[in-house]
Amino acid sequence: MKLSFRWYGEDDKVTLEQIRQIPGMQAIVTAVYDVPVGEVWSRESIAKLKKLTEDAGLAFEVIESIPVHEDIKLGKPTRDRYIDNYCENIRRVAEAGIKCVCYNFMPVFDWTRTDLAMPLEDGSTALAYDSSIIDGIDASEMFDRIEKASGGFVMPGWEPNRKAEIMELFEKYKDVTADKLRENFKYFLDGIMPVCEKYQIKMAVHPDDPAWDVFGLPRIVTCEEDLLKIASLNDSIYNGFTFCTGSLGSNLNNDLPKIIRNPKIAERIHFAHIRNIKYENDDLFHEVSHLSSDGNFDMYEIIKALIEMGFDGVIRPDHGRMIWDEQARPGYGLYDRALGVAYLNGLWEAIKKNSK
Repeated sequence: MKLSFRWYGEDDKVTLEQIRQIPGMQAIVTAVYDVPVGEVWSRESIAKLKKLTEDAGLAFEVIESIPVHEDIKLGKPTRDRYIDNYCENIRRVAEAGIKCVCYNFMPVFDWTRTDLAMPLEDGSTALAYDSSIIDGIDASEMFDRIEKASGGFVMPGWEPNRKAEIMELFEKYKDVTADKLRENFKYFLDGIMPVCEKYQIKMAVHPDDPAWDVFGLPRIVTCEEDLLKIASLNDSIYNGFTFCTGSLGSNLNNDLPKIIRNPKIAERIHFAHIRNIKYENDDLFHEVSHLSSDGNFDMYEIIKALIEMGFDGVIRPDHGRMIWDEQARPGYGLYDRALGVAYLNGLWEAIKKNSK
């Protein structure tokens, strides 16, 4: 296991110097954020991220994310140009030493939450999802909610400049079924896998967040069956997964340790996001600390399953609460994620020692 931390670049309130001081921290997960989706990243931008990261004493091995253009997901005639650009981005990050690319294939939205600062009993705040709210609003209204609650930070996937195109995108997706989206996913994978194999870049698709259809848009990375279908779309071992406990676990029917222990899935887990959530009722879940006792997941069993199946990739704590009066990008402050790292370190050490 190599512990990592997501960092949003020089504008991130969490600094590389602070991240470096977290015990056991080894690597940074980041991306080029100022290039339009579908365009090619400059080598200079990639090289700058690499230098900043390595000068801070951290490894630069995972990109999260190289976004997939909507025309690829929609299967538009223009998709080949965007796939060519994607392949060029793979080449360029590989030249900089990247080994893994996390990405998603969610239509329109990368993730959805109805509250970015839900107050919890201990005085902290956390990201939350309330189905009863989603059911009563449209996607345009969601942009307003996210923007008002973001504290002035740009939230990935919910950039304000995207709002104008949303209704147009919904119209384009009206005839796209899950099967059609999966067909377009295969076309994308078939287009990029030869480049991934040549440069030994592991592609790790992120599960849909949450793990069900939202605003009528199809979701195809929601459960064990979906992961097996994706593995069958392209046989290359470089076609793999980001195992995100919070996203897959948002559907409580998903048995996370069982999914990890499926050999056909385990061999393709290239990257992992670890976090915990708690359901308050059938409609509402919110994020909590990483502790098993605070949420719905048995974190010990999840880490144990990863170890048993031989996972040796990069792992990172995922969304954290806002604690100790920290002001930072919702879900991505320093303190609670650092506490999550300490917990994961302890679990990993204990399980490894007990397995000898």
